[in-house]
Amino acid sequence: MKVFKKNDKRLIRSWSMFDWANSAYNLVINSTIFPVYYTAITANKDTGDTVSFFGIELVNTALSNFSLSIAYLLMALGLPFISAYSDAAGKRKFFMKLFTYVGAFACMGMFFFKLETLEWGIVCFALAAIGYIGGVAFNNSYLPIIATPDQQDRVSAQGFAYGYVGCVTLQLICFVFVFKPEWFGIVDPSLPARISFLLVGLWWILFAQIPFRYLPKNRPTIGSEKMPFFQKVKNEFNTVLAEIKKIDAIRRFLPAYFFYAMGVQTLLIVAAAFGEKELQLGSSKLIASILLIQIVAIGGAYIMSVLAKRFGNIKVLIVVVFFWVMICCFSYFLNNEYQFYGMAFAVGLLMGGIQSLSRSTYSRLIPEHIEDTTSFFSFYDVTEKIAIVVGLFTFAFIEQITHNIRYSALFLSVFFLIGFFLLFRVLKFNKLQIIQNNK
Repeated sequence: MKVFKKNDKRLIRSWSMFDWANSAYNLVINSTIFPVYYTAITANKDTGDTVSFFGIELVNTALSNFSLSIAYLLMALGLPFISAYSDAAGKRKFFMKLFTYVGAFACMGMFFFKLETLEWGIVCFALAAIGYIGGVAFNNSYLPIIATPDQQDRVSAQGFAYGYVGCVTLQLICFVFVFKPEWFGIVDPSLPARISFLLVGLWWILFAQIPFRYLPKNRPTIGSEKMPFFQKVKNEFNTVLAEIKKIDAIRRFLPAYFFYAMGVQTLLIVAAAFGEKELQLGSSKLIASILLIQIVAIGGAYIMSVLAKRFGNIKVLIVVVFFWVMICCFSYFLNNEYQFYGMAFAVGLLMGGIQSLSRSTYSRLIPEHIEDTTSFFSFYDVTEKIAIVVGLFTFAFIEQITHNIRYSALFLSVFFLIGFFLLFRVLKFNKLQIIQNNK
């Protein structure tokens, strides 16, 4: 097993390249080309926005949100046990690779997604989400291993910055096919988008080889080598759960994170569909606005890191979550493209900050002597995934019964408000800890 030191620049760059590799999925599949392509091919002048999925009639965007909800739910239920086994058996990197390949090959499979292969496309769409979720969970668990607590805000921000730059780079490559298909003799209007899905999978696999090569493997838990599979999982899960119950800061932070992550992640996933349905921006303007979000998010991640160093992580998170409430309320009244661009800028600035700072805040709450960080981070990732399940399901359900996506967007402000007030519990606890430590 390779010997490594925390805060090693080469190791941190290698870790950051995983964000570079998989963030292309988040931008192209979740936010830009796929939502626009999907909305376009499933719109019908006779049936409106209703599609038939295995004989079930559903609103098109509700179907995609339901499928994502199922993917996130499956991972939320399975991740604690998968991560417990990976820590007990020393297979952190094995599962990181496994989920990466599942997600990447599913994106490649979406090359064959047309209206007549709707079921196939939705299944691949869900599998890609599963691969992304699993890969991110195991990648996150490396943060407290490769960086000391005083460097984790900066390193987390670096990872997200790499991710934003990487996904924008691939997005620009995809733009060449989407906006200039005649350069390649493409006459099938669906082919540029489907080529983009293929490129996401290839990009994901190619650049993931860098962290796969340099990130260290974890050692099996002592005494677990000869245990039966289920006993390994049970012991590791119970051990980590007992540890988490003892850490008051984590027990207070996770509920707050659950509610504001519910709003953030749902809003990011549905932003493109919202812009297309309500403002009819068209693919070029819509994709440009989402691209703007990614570029601005790079600065947002570093700005929040600097502010957190000065004012503290929780205080910065409280302010950021409050601004998310304002964004949800403003989205209900959007009526032109310039307002949408303004909101896109604000979303990008806040998105980079809240994602990076949330990851590093949780990492810093984990005691330094803990080695089974995968299992610890699985509770963080499961919290996020369950939040997304509830958020997407709520968003889809409100749209399904009202046929008005604006009501769904407005309702997300409720989740942010709950998270906002719960963060004050974490802040109060931190102040008490400081007072006690100074006595």
